[in-house]
Amino acid sequence: MYDKLYSKITDALVEDGYIVIENALEPALSQELSQISKNITKYKNAGISHKSTLDRNRRKDKIYWLNEDDAVTCKYLSFTKGLQNYLNRHLYLGLKYYESHFALYEANDFYEKHLDAFKNSKNRVVTTVYYLNEDWENSDGGELVIYDKNDIQIQKITPHINTMVVFLSEVFPHEVFISNKERYSIAGWFRVDEKGLSV
Repeated sequence: MYDKLYSKITDALVEDGYIVIENALEPALSQELSQISKNITKYKNAGISHKSTLDRNRRKDKIYWLNEDDAVTCKYLSFTKGLQNYLNRHLYLGLKYYESHFALYEANDFYEKHLDAFKNSKNRVVTTVYYLNEDWENSDGGELVIYDKNDIQIQKITPHINTMVVFLSEVFPHEVFISNKERYSIAGWFRVDEKGLSV
C-alpha cells in the first residue's frame, strides 16, 4: 500500500539524509490521529536524554507514548512497521523496533536544538515526525528547524496536519521554535538497540 512512499523516503535518506512530505498519509487517518491527540488527558512532561532528566529550560513539551490500544494508532504503527521493514531490506540498517509518542506543545512551549541519538550510544537511527495541526498559520510559530553538521539552517517546517518529516537521527541537529498555541504531533524513532533499553 505504501511502497511508493517507502521508496521516496528511502531514496531521500540516501541522497539528502532527510525529507519533508506533505499529504503523507490518508487524510482520514490524520484527522483521527489529530482527534486522539487532543483527547489525551495523561500527557506528562518530557525528559531529556536516556536518563529522562527533566529540564524545563531546554524542553517544555509534554508526551504520551503510543500503544496499540485502538485501531487508529494501530494503523499508524502498521505504516511505521512497513517503513522499518523497507529500510532494513533496502538499506540494511538493522532497525529492531520503533518507539513513538504523541507530543503536545502548549502556548510558549519549545525544544532547544538537539540531536535525537543519545551521546556515545548507538540507538536511534531514523527519526519521524508526523504533524496533526489543522488550520495552522505562520503566526502560530512552532516550526521545526533542521540544521546541517555545520549548524547552518537547511529547512524550516510549518507543522501542518498530515505533514511528515523523516531524517537521520545521528546527523541533523534540530529544534522546535516557540509555539503560540497548542501544537500536536507524533514523534518516533527507529532503533537498533535491544527493546527494553528504551526510556
